[in-house]
Amino acid sequence: MVSGLPAPLRGFLLTRSRNPVDLLNAATRLFGGSVTTSPLDGLCAGRHELRGVAAPDFAVGYFASPLTVRVRAADKLGSYFVNLGVSGAIAASRDGLDATLTTVTAGVVNPGDTQELRPVRNTPSRFLGLRIDAALVDQAYAALTGAPPRSTVRFDFALDLARPKGRAVHLLVRSLVEQLDSDDPLFQRAELQRGQLRCLVTALLLAQPHSHTDALRDGPRPGHPRSLRAALAFVETHLAERITLADIADAAGCAPRTISSAFRDRLGLSPLAYVRDLRLDRVRQDILTTTDSVGTIAYRWGITHLGRFAGDYRARFHELPSTTAARR
Repeated sequence: MVSGLPAPLRGFLLTRSRNPVDLLNAATRLFGGSVTTSPLDGLCAGRHELRGVAAPDFAVGYFASPLTVRVRAADKLGSYFVNLGVSGAIAASRDGLDATLTTVTAGVVNPGDTQELRPVRNTPSRFLGLRIDAALVDQAYAALTGAPPRSTVRFDFALDLARPKGRAVHLLVRSLVEQLDSDDPLFQRAELQRGQLRCLVTALLLAQPHSHTDALRDGPRPGHPRSLRAALAFVETHLAERITLADIADAAGCAPRTISSAFRDRLGLSPLAYVRDLRLDRVRQDILTTTDSVGTIAYRWGITHLGRFAGDYRARFHELPSTTAARR
């Protein structure tokens, strides 16, 4: 059991049924279609319960079921999952790696991975499943290192919650669930929930070994040179306007090739790719926090080609702008 949480997400019942299909369908809805689920050993009898909360950048569910399931990613770029045992034990696998999920061992699943979950000794398993937007992991990584990851961050599977770093992740998951369970309207504010999630993702990057651990161990790079700082300030000030590479170079006081090299070396992106991603971030924030139409928001941030915008948005956030807007 997650310490202090005898009934996680008690006010968010999605299904309680003798029909396991109801559980599978509810899980697909909770995670926004980011996964597909199927039984491993047929549809078993028993009580199947799911409670859960979905937000723009994450979803968390409490599962209680004897069902054995295979969970496949529906989008190879979209989501990370952290599964933590609440009671009992679950024999879990992720693309050839095995772990037993309990209250002291969690499992981390990367974008594109397939996982299998089997309750040990055919007893009902109870666990928390947390979905995290891949974009949040990239943003937290960039905040720690000063540049976005050059490839997808891939975590090791088993996370030891008994060790100090693992306990920190466990504590932050517990805190997030307690906020969701709280009757205080303050804790229902999206800003607080997203802030808590940012802390959790940062802790996960620092606690769990992954494909980019060495870069985090090296720490952030020295401060940006003056020319790059000037270019970034210009982009920030003129983001809603038309911006060309020549404009950025002029603001930096150097040749286009020189400022392009500085962007790629320090930020891992070309200057115009940086502009595009920053605009997309601002658009997403406005979609989630205003009632304006997607087109109005896109134009506000200097985007004029809506067809290309939709494709760029999906590539960055793994969903269409209309899907984001439907959740507000």
